[in-house]
Amino acid sequence: MAQAVMVNFRLDETDKKGMEQVCNEIGISMSAAFTIFAKKVSREKRIPFELNVDPFYSKDNMNKLKRILADMESGENMSEHDLIEVD
Repeated sequence: MAQAVMVNFRLDETDKKGMEQVCNEIGISMSAAFTIFAKKVSREKRIPFELNVDPFYSKDNMNKLKRILADMESGENMSEHDLIEVD
């Protein structure tokens, strides 16, 4: 077996506590979880889960929201919406 090396990185405290809790429930250490992750990345040559960009934070949507907010603040382009009555 290859010699183990130390890897250090920063992790938000809330994320660390959440991961520790999950690891404890599974019955493994955080070190083991990171080792599993590293081996899977190395073996599969990819991040072993899907990564997505939240479209809410896209530049186009942020610009649209800023325009809507500006319209609301100025009172322009405002229209009434039909109310839907719920029983």
